[in-house]
Amino acid sequence: MSEREWIEKDFYKELGVSSDASADEIKKAYRKLARDLHPDANPGDTAAEERFKAVSEANAVLSDAAKRKEYDEARRLFASGGFGRGGYRPGAEYSTGGGGFGGGEFNIGDLFGGGTSYTSTGDGGIGDIFGGLFGGGRGGGTRAGTSTRPQRGSDVEAETTLPFREAATGVTVPLRLTSPASCITCHGSGAKPGTSPRVCPRCNGSGIVSRNQGAFGFSEPCDDCRGTGSIIDDPCTDCHGTGVQNRTRNLTVRIPKGVSDGQRIRLAGQGEAGLRGAPSGDLYVTVHVKADKVFGRNGDDLTVTVPVSYGELVLGTTVSVPTLEGRVGVKIPAGTVDGRILRVRGRGVPKRSGGAGDLLVTVKVAVPQDLDETATEALQTYLSAEKASGFDPRAGWAGA
Repeated sequence: MSEREWIEKDFYKELGVSSDASADEIKKAYRKLARDLHPDANPGDTAAEERFKAVSEANAVLSDAAKRKEYDEARRLFASGGFGRGGYRPGAEYSTGGGGFGGGEFNIGDLFGGGTSYTSTGDGGIGDIFGGLFGGGRGGGTRAGTSTRPQRGSDVEAETTLPFREAATGVTVPLRLTSPASCITCHGSGAKPGTSPRVCPRCNGSGIVSRNQGAFGFSEPCDDCRGTGSIIDDPCTDCHGTGVQNRTRNLTVRIPKGVSDGQRIRLAGQGEAGLRGAPSGDLYVTVHVKADKVFGRNGDDLTVTVPVSYGELVLGTTVSVPTLEGRVGVKIPAGTVDGRILRVRGRGVPKRSGGAGDLLVTVKVAVPQDLDETATEALQTYLSAEKASGFDPRAGWAGA
């Protein structure tokens, strides 16, 4: 794919967001589309599969702040006519005056910061824009003096939902992914088994060719090898020379202990396969944690609320409290007030660095809704004795 074809793609339209959408809006739009269009949800639907590829490609650029900035700048230059109607043309005249770039009125000094000549070894301008978007990517362009390397595979995102306790203690989960992966027939080389790619004779394997145009020097992707640096005379019939196939893979992912809701786990090299044996991208798994009926979490501390009676708070007692690893006895001192938090060291959420947070136990009085005659009489006797002792629960409250 040429640089022009790449830039003329409207990635914002693919995701259904505006060009000024925030990173969160882009992320939410991609996740929704990816779920709706995933091949597993649309078996045999080639149209959905193509849309899935398109939105994945759009997300790969727009979710990366640096790539998005370069993409926006390049599209702005195309839209303003900086490259002429037909986009960048290798044979066009380039000047510091009114000609060039498709015959439009354009001052190259404005583009390159006042310079009078351009080479791809300079800083800024078109070279940097294309270098960022295409230097290691699909367009194949690089700066002069450097070699073009095979394109690294894109990163892949997946999601999994875990119960609270499994997320806290760590668990191994299976994942089923459908994404571009290394071709099993040619092992990613792109060449038919028994053959090998050969070095491109025109660019000597660099993937770029240089030429001079008056006072300017230009470097362009090699047309013969399309910027890859190698030529495949006998392509693999299964992947058509790309070295990549769409495959469904079953992975086992180890979720570390103490993972929190929304945390991303990175698996290096488990993303999309790179073209012609290039390194694979990474897999990022976003973990969602379900709420638990008993436990809560505050950082690395585990929280739990224990119901107790009024008498237990007044007289003191020891209660059995659940933890992630069984139950422990927690002493409630005599005279403990309702809502007090008791801390049990080292019984909280395990830390990846070792050890664990604390268990925070909140005591909450449970009020009986129905008392028999004996209990009612006993309580009335107690209240009379309490009043006689001089205790007033509302003393000093609200100006009393």
